[in-house]
Amino acid sequence: MGRKLPVGLQDFEGLRKDGYVYVDKSAFVHKLAHEGKAYFLSRPRRFGKSLLISALKYYWEGRRDLFEGLKIVGLEGNAPHAWESRPVFHLDFDGANYEIDSLEDALDVRIERWEMRHGLKSRGKTSGDRFHSLLEAAHDKTGHRCVVLVDEYDKPLLDAMEKPELVEHNRAVLKGFFSVLKGADEHLCFVFVTGVTKFSKVSIFSDLNNLRDISLSEKYAAVCGVTETELVDSFGPELEAFGGRRRMNKESCVKALRAQYDGYCFHPDGPDAPGDAKVYNPYSLLSALVERRLGSWWFQTGTPTFLVRRIVDSRLEPAQLTDGGIYATEGRLSDYRADDPDPIPLLYQAGYLTICASDENTGEYALAIPNAEVKWGLLSLLAPAYAPDYGAARGTDVFALRRLVEKGDLDGVRDVLIALFASIPYTRADDPFEHYFQAVIWLVFTLLGRYVSCEVHTARGRADCIVETRDYVYLFEFKRDGTAKDALEQIDKQGYAAPFVADSRTLYKVGCTFDSKTRQLVGWDVRG
Repeated sequence: MGRKLPVGLQDFEGLRKDGYVYVDKSAFVHKLAHEGKAYFLSRPRRFGKSLLISALKYYWEGRRDLFEGLKIVGLEGNAPHAWESRPVFHLDFDGANYEIDSLEDALDVRIERWEMRHGLKSRGKTSGDRFHSLLEAAHDKTGHRCVVLVDEYDKPLLDAMEKPELVEHNRAVLKGFFSVLKGADEHLCFVFVTGVTKFSKVSIFSDLNNLRDISLSEKYAAVCGVTETELVDSFGPELEAFGGRRRMNKESCVKALRAQYDGYCFHPDGPDAPGDAKVYNPYSLLSALVERRLGSWWFQTGTPTFLVRRIVDSRLEPAQLTDGGIYATEGRLSDYRADDPDPIPLLYQAGYLTICASDENTGEYALAIPNAEVKWGLLSLLAPAYAPDYGAARGTDVFALRRLVEKGDLDGVRDVLIALFASIPYTRADDPFEHYFQAVIWLVFTLLGRYVSCEVHTARGRADCIVETRDYVYLFEFKRDGTAKDALEQIDKQGYAAPFVADSRTLYKVGCTFDSKTRQLVGWDVRG
């Protein structure tokens, strides 16, 4: 019987008591507890934030028994106040849909439970005032200052992103609640807040000015996620089983997992550990090891529709997402405003983009999609956003296209492209067709490249798109507002077919033209 892996497990006590494999992050708990007082950490969903919060909770409650055998026990040593129990207030905003559920009711339920525990009755006061009274009472009762742990603080805002008025309402509620923390400083010994995004104009960041944002800190780059060293050291039996199922040696197994789930970088220099420049998505990695296959585990847990809409509306070229052609400063990445049309900060904070390079002279970071799971998942969502007719039920998705090119059915390929471009929406008068034209071509053929050899080029001297199957080679040249004849002439003039002269496969040259006014495929010519 195999070992138990904590896929999606968020309770540190249950993990330790029930014998789950644990990647030892306890040294980070010690570092956080002894190096500062108030922190904020942004990480993508399903990245281990809740488990970290849970470990901090049990640490501050003095539960040494749960940490036996871990690094922190040696680090704590026999200090006079080691493992002393402190009053802990753990507030988790997960578990509700704040587009429907009332944020005020959720806070009221949590505060009422705390008041019952501490023997307080403070009905009639605001949630912030009641929370302040709780901190003061707990401090007086125990003689110890309090610990406040807030998980997924931004969920009430993210859930409501489709309703701007509700976003503003929930922001005001959070502002009123968190504003008490500054006035309660004398009753606090430790504060830790997590979320996906760092929303500007939320009081927790403006009023609590000693809140240290460690989201881009080198010291804490690997506080969540799994480094490759941790993967190899902690999951040897699972790697062996995974490789055996797929007939791969350990090195090949790690390489496949790396391409699919690694690549997240939360500091320009990566985690503070030699050889571990990036970290794996822990949810997807553990799911893959349990199921022994490379699935889209993290991406299937949900991508908000408003995020896809933001990408399209911003006219961000999809190709930029994968080639490191997006640049941002630390300031741009660290703060997010709900009314900001710029999708880059949210794409980074939510885990769809990550740091791939940095320039110390300019202070800029180059960003790109971190790994194959995110790449194929995000591009699959973007395709129907640009061309609504893209979909398996219509026979206009990448799988249908793959079957057509493998059979040499160019009439079928033409019909798919006609359908896709006919479905491009007229969103506004100033919306250029060029953006949609380039995006749809790039998305469709890049997605096709996951299953057959397919390259989409834009540089002069290369065909716009080259698709290779076992029996066929296709050279596509796409034109806007030209003729199919012109497209074919360019293929011949530039000698695009020269590399395939000695190839035994059937070669097709395809000229394809689109009309900017009608947004239709109007020209199609094929030569063998």
